[in-house]
Amino acid sequence: MTEVEKKNMSTGKKVAIGIALVVILIAGYFALNIYRLYFAPNVTENQKYLYIKTGSSYDDLTATLKKQGMLKSISSFTAAAGKMSLATSVKPGRYRLKKGMTNRTLINLIKAGNQDPVKLKFHNIRKKENFAAYLASNLEADSLSFINVLDSTALISKYGFNQDNVYAMFIPNTYEMYWNISPVDFFERMHKEYDKFWTADRKQKAASLNLTPAQVYTLASIVDAEALYDKEMPIIAGLYLNRLNKGILLQADPTVIFANNDFTVKRVTGKLLQVQSLYNTYKYAGLPPGPIMMPSINAIDAVLNRDNNNYIYMCAKEDFSGYHNFAENKAQHEINARKYREALNKRNIFK
Repeated sequence: MTEVEKKNMSTGKKVAIGIALVVILIAGYFALNIYRLYFAPNVTENQKYLYIKTGSSYDDLTATLKKQGMLKSISSFTAAAGKMSLATSVKPGRYRLKKGMTNRTLINLIKAGNQDPVKLKFHNIRKKENFAAYLASNLEADSLSFINVLDSTALISKYGFNQDNVYAMFIPNTYEMYWNISPVDFFERMHKEYDKFWTADRKQKAASLNLTPAQVYTLASIVDAEALYDKEMPIIAGLYLNRLNKGILLQADPTVIFANNDFTVKRVTGKLLQVQSLYNTYKYAGLPPGPIMMPSINAIDAVLNRDNNNYIYMCAKEDFSGYHNFAENKAQHEINARKYREALNKRNIFK
């Protein structure tokens, strides 16, 4: 091989190596760019959830991400979002963010609508407006939207309820649902849960008491308001059923407190007892028109599985333990009541 040939070969190798290096650099650049766009950690720990409201646009989404500092690089996200066609696939919802999440993961989460469900746990909520406020604090819709559904005669009558007893449709428990569920869909979901709860066995027990499920719920709300301890619930339920069956006024203090709309009351006195309301069971016979609170499932089942006793009267124990003294006759009740009144007076509790 001549010197010229050797020189040309050497030059050719250098050129080839140079081209290879350029290719590697270009490939590296594209690989790095792809990594930066799709696979590099980009989500911060500034927010636990991303909330995308119903009807939000892609611009609304990027504005939220930027304003709340959810991303290290908004530019890399928008570049990736453009290539993954996110603008036409933004789905509303509540999305769980994890520190270090990539653009690709977040975009796929939103496009697929893979929300993190909300856990709703309700019990012992007194009024519809309180319930609506609780729902609004955990779900997308506002409290007025929920109230409008709860007061919708057309909707609630479809399921056999009215504005007084619609509360009885909500079985207190823990439920999972999506943040952007509509009030109507929420209502229908709760009716399905109601149907599941009221099994043939529970319905049969209610019928044996000559009560509808809604009436059982109403009585359970009174029992739950009276009982501090679950083990007393069947006894109290038996007592109130005895009064109902004998046509005796229930005279349940919690119903009077509800009728007066003053839940700070510790002692139901003469003035409170005069309130003109169908919820005042000192004035009106039978059950009130609807529940006075959301009772626990234990309270509902306590009514369905009442204690078969002969009690007609009850009074809180004078030791303020939360338990009650029960009596079958007026004379014994007066003794119990006097002890409790004296204990209240000693503590200067007059209202």
